[in-house]
Amino acid sequence: MKRHMSMGDFLVAYLRKIGATHVFGIPGDLALKLFFALGRREGPQILTFSHEPGVGFAADGYARATGKIGVICVTYGAGGHNLVNPVAGSFSERVPLLILSGGPGEEERKLGTLIHHQAREIESQHRIYKEVTCASAVLTDPRRAAAELHDVARAVWAEQRPGYLEIHRDMVDREIEVPDELLEWDGHLRFHESDARRLEEAARESAAMFNASRKPVLIAGIEIHRYKAARELVELAEQMGAPVMTTVLGKGAFPMDHPLHMGVHVGPISPPPIVARMDEADFVLNLGCLKTDMNFGNRPPHIIEGKSVWAVDRRVDVKYHSYMNVGVRDFVRALRKQSIQRHHETVRYADNLGEANGAGQGRGAALRVGKILAVVNEFLAAHKRYMVVAESGDMLFGGLDVRVPHGGTYLAQGFYASMGFAVPAALGAQIGSGLRPIVLSGDGGFQMTGQEISHAPAFGANPIVIVVNNGGWGIFRPVASERRDLLDIPPWPYARLGEDWGGAGFDAHDAAALRRALEAAHRGASFAIIDVRVGRDDLSPVTLKYIQAAAAHSQAPPAERRNNGGHHGRPRS
Repeated sequence: MKRHMSMGDFLVAYLRKIGATHVFGIPGDLALKLFFALGRREGPQILTFSHEPGVGFAADGYARATGKIGVICVTYGAGGHNLVNPVAGSFSERVPLLILSGGPGEEERKLGTLIHHQAREIESQHRIYKEVTCASAVLTDPRRAAAELHDVARAVWAEQRPGYLEIHRDMVDREIEVPDELLEWDGHLRFHESDARRLEEAARESAAMFNASRKPVLIAGIEIHRYKAARELVELAEQMGAPVMTTVLGKGAFPMDHPLHMGVHVGPISPPPIVARMDEADFVLNLGCLKTDMNFGNRPPHIIEGKSVWAVDRRVDVKYHSYMNVGVRDFVRALRKQSIQRHHETVRYADNLGEANGAGQGRGAALRVGKILAVVNEFLAAHKRYMVVAESGDMLFGGLDVRVPHGGTYLAQGFYASMGFAVPAALGAQIGSGLRPIVLSGDGGFQMTGQEISHAPAFGANPIVIVVNNGGWGIFRPVASERRDLLDIPPWPYARLGEDWGGAGFDAHDAAALRRALEAAHRGASFAIIDVRVGRDDLSPVTLKYIQAAAAHSQAPPAERRNNGGHHGRPRS
């Protein structure tokens, strides 16, 4: 960096300094100068997609898989507005993105007329992004631009949420001033610091509660991922010797093949062994768990303060009081330093696929979703360096029963749950991490953004996409009493599309064919699409339980709905 440099040169230097090596985007007339500045030889690698939603989901997947900030560049108006939905999902799920948008120049704004791509006012796009970002700025002042950009990037990292910067096209070549702070800066972005006294007291009190318990449980949530505390969590769990579960949103925050991992806790619709173990718990340590309906099986969690600790959103709730300004990463580290009595419980992993091994085996029988998941687990157990990316819809719930060993990871929009996430997110995740993705997608989700897979050869990416094909938005069929035809979608030749787009394609109508297709795709260097046909009304085991529980809950009297929430953090009375 230099004291005086163009905005474009500063942006490239800043991204290099924070370790941002990739930018996801689509060029447009009001962002061309920005694109050309980023695309200089010393700049980051630019990866373009077919549509802005694919850009957003790819950057999100990249950020989740790498732990870095995902950087996006789009044009103003038509581009920026297309991107809002993926950014909203990243905001909900604590994913750090930095959105760079072009915009109209000063002379255009002085005309006093409407500018193409404009919605209501020139400032409208910025106002919209204020709703789905933790920090934002329009860079127009050459004296303040560098500091304002740095302020937004620091907030993105500290909050682990998206930030927005609007750089109008006449600003890209303009000379700006770089303050001493940035000239001397080492490039490290930092999390918020915890209050040392409160941190120590929260850890001491929580450790005492744990030591007094006889049947403790640890539950890991999404903040373990976001605040880079996974290694410390494993060390803490081994120090405590208690079973570890994850939430829906936090799946993958704890190694799925670790001997203390029991599975995914989804409130009352968890696998029966997990429900039974939670009923026995006399202490629950919740680390980074957001209190969402998806995490607790569409039920509000029952929280008895005397039996649980919640560390989330930079506070720790212990018994009947709260310690503010305490981050989960620091809290886990502080717990590690306490004198903790180790338990010696034998933990058995639990899922919902107990009956899947016998399903779909008979000659001519339709392949069931549960069996597909069981076959995928067989494949993952035998092959290393894979991740799983689950689409929203039935596969969001189905993916909870997928077990990724060998240090692989798992990605899904477990709360915001926007369809169209998985294929582009898998591309971004592989670009960043190098792990090969297996994508679990329904045909409805695939038809939204699946065409982005055609970019895989140019990126050197080769995901294996399993399209669970039931001819429509099947997750809604159990609750559709009228006009079920509105849930149907046109039949696409998924396997042939895989071949036409430069990859491989397979059809699988039974478990044996699926196994053969997975092995052939594994051996191949290109991406692959496997079209797996299932019954129109067939769904994953967790989806069926979720729908049944939601229906029963909605039909119960109001008082009963309030009192029968998902058990979380106490034994039943």
